[in-house]
Amino acid sequence: MKRNQQIALLTAAMLLLGAAGCGTKEDPQMQSNASRSEWSMADPSLNLPTLNLGSTTEDMIRRAVINEGNTARLADAMKRAKAGEQITIGTIGGSITQGTAASTTDERYANRALEWWTKAFPQAQMDFVNAGIGATDSYIGVHRVDADLLSKKPDVVIVEFSVNDTDAALNLQTYDSLVRKILTAENHPAVILLFTTQEDGTSLQDTHMQIGTAYDLPMISYKNAVLPEIEAGRFTWKDISPDNIHPNSTGHGIIGELLWSYFNSVYAKLDQIDTSDLSFTAAPVTKDLYAKGVLLDSTSLTPKSIQGFEQAEISYQFPNGWTTKDGGELTFEVTGSNIGVLFYRTVGGKSGQYCVYVDDRLIQVLDGNFPGGWGNYAQAQQVYTSDASSTHTVTIKQLEGTDLTQFTVLGLLVS
Repeated sequence: MKRNQQIALLTAAMLLLGAAGCGTKEDPQMQSNASRSEWSMADPSLNLPTLNLGSTTEDMIRRAVINEGNTARLADAMKRAKAGEQITIGTIGGSITQGTAASTTDERYANRALEWWTKAFPQAQMDFVNAGIGATDSYIGVHRVDADLLSKKPDVVIVEFSVNDTDAALNLQTYDSLVRKILTAENHPAVILLFTTQEDGTSLQDTHMQIGTAYDLPMISYKNAVLPEIEAGRFTWKDISPDNIHPNSTGHGIIGELLWSYFNSVYAKLDQIDTSDLSFTAAPVTKDLYAKGVLLDSTSLTPKSIQGFEQAEISYQFPNGWTTKDGGELTFEVTGSNIGVLFYRTVGGKSGQYCVYVDDRLIQVLDGNFPGGWGNYAQAQQVYTSDASSTHTVTIKQLEGTDLTQFTVLGLLVS
């Protein structure tokens, strides 16, 4: 993104904060206290499903529930499950949602969430879709959510991007559009926002909370649950993670227990929750620039010209791209307000630098080389943004004077 565009996005975010009465920095813990008094755990005597992994305390659970939120959609899904209908539980996020560092598939937090529904409603047919992809943020997420998640018509969706989102200005907008896409789906899915954290507390939780607060969504914070426990010396970060980011099976279990407790609190008062109105009419927090975001790859986009590149499955997560070993050039014609390039970064030391031109103007140099990195991954770079939709020519070609020639374009992100 060009510097003036970054400044504009940051300014817009600052204005939004001021308009919301958040001009002064506020302690997130204080923000959560206001909502916590309105939320109560389910009565244990009700004999609701209990995970009982022994990893959480009542204080951890109470700290984690930043906002109970409007529970009408979640209650509606529970009522339909209780009646024996088919219910689909969905998750979308990064490597934590994908399950990195969990010992088994069943120990991922996403599967733990599904487990509650299967135990609470054994008469229902439960389906499951995990749309977690490692190293992806909500910018990529908003462009792939239709194909990877909403096409399966989930009834309940857990959204987790607070570690992978790192650009507060850009991701305020992409996260807003992502959440709105889910909320405006025709089948009215319930949305739960899950906030994770790095070891040092790095997380875009505060930014994402702006969206959850505006739309009165359930917000569950793993960060709020675990970091005070570590600070108090009740356990260490190494007890819940093998690195500085990913929960291990114990960490995933904590998230599972937080979700089970929240689900139980809704189920306990199910008959009291009005589910007659499931509409979503809230105005966007941002300009909702990515409302029509799509990922265009070789199955949906034909290059206007191609030289040296060929269609190939290089990334199993984004398999329909174009790649070159010896250098080359790709040109596309796309229509939209915002354009990004999804490309592959590799650790093998052979991927090179490629220039991106939009309408014959050099915008960005993309570096496919990731020497000494933790692994190959898909990287997204926004190269054009505007308030008006129009048709643009996008050309990607090797940077002159460089020796490394390999490069893979996984797709274009267009909205």
